[in-house]
Amino acid sequence: MVGTISASEGISTNELQLALRNSGMPLEALRWPLTPPGLHYLLCHYDIPMVDVDAWRLELTGRVAQPAVFSLGELKQRETVTVPVTMECAGNDRARMTPRPVSQPWLGEAIGTAAWTGTPLAGLLREAGVSEEGTEVLFTALDCGIEGGIRQAYARSLPISEALEADAILAWGIGDVALAPQHGFPLRLVVPGWYGMTHVKWLRQVTVLDAPFDGYQQTQGYRIRDSPDEPGEPVTRILPRALMVPPGIPDFMTRRRFVASGTHRLEGRAWTGWGEVTRVQVSVTGGERWDDAELGDAVGRHAWRGWSYVWLATEAGDYQLACRAWDSAGNVQPLEPQWNLGGYANNAVQRMAVTVTAG
Repeated sequence: MVGTISASEGISTNELQLALRNSGMPLEALRWPLTPPGLHYLLCHYDIPMVDVDAWRLELTGRVAQPAVFSLGELKQRETVTVPVTMECAGNDRARMTPRPVSQPWLGEAIGTAAWTGTPLAGLLREAGVSEEGTEVLFTALDCGIEGGIRQAYARSLPISEALEADAILAWGIGDVALAPQHGFPLRLVVPGWYGMTHVKWLRQVTVLDAPFDGYQQTQGYRIRDSPDEPGEPVTRILPRALMVPPGIPDFMTRRRFVASGTHRLEGRAWTGWGEVTRVQVSVTGGERWDDAELGDAVGRHAWRGWSYVWLATEAGDYQLACRAWDSAGNVQPLEPQWNLGGYANNAVQRMAVTVTAG
């Protein structure tokens, strides 16, 4: 269960245990349009299953005319696509909220962009013949655990419309390399534009439902609410975010940046699950004044977009750099976190302490 503590209470041993099991992408890796292998963020809810791929099968069942069972080899004989997708954890940056939600203590680094290889989900569903009564598609994983006092396999559902139209794929690799065990080997779901909880790993079953899925991860987890008694709103698509490559060099412990006075090219990436990024702004005054950055390209329509800004750092001193993004749906990053119980979808602007030194 997600709880809250005051900032003064610090990170608990339980949270440290989660943090050591999971990992974020170092922000200097924003320099690459595709996140280098091993640097993509990682979150595993329960244990990483050890899967015998020869015995493993994917079951397609429920409200379909032709239920089916597929081996990995059979899936690989189908239409194959490779799609660059930017993925972000729904709890990214939750550790900056006050009071701080108790869970995986992300600080903004729960991101990554990979070229996922697999077969389109929509093709499988259409061939199976989805019933007119079908309303949702449920994705059930092999990993199992206890959460909220409930024993469960990790499972999430999507509306039929999203399953058919969101360019979702059943992925068995990144590029031409098989999925690593921690990233869902042998098969995972990838749904462009949706927060990371949607991308079910270690997939074993796809079920077409005729009623809303009421499992824990759908009705209790991943809800935007202010108290446990509220039903809340579901976490769905990624809100816009821009992040900056840390300039200069870091202080080891605090990560404060140090740059020499002069001209510096700030750069980063921006993304959204609501259309496309249309604008990025940069502030070197902590948000008092903003200037437009120059937008660059993306490696695909579901991947983050590069941006850059020339900073004339002529005066020595301490600065607070910030960046923010807009998208084509009219969303813009807020200046401060918008608190909720689970610490979800916090897309407040990134702020970075930088000291300019003379000479």
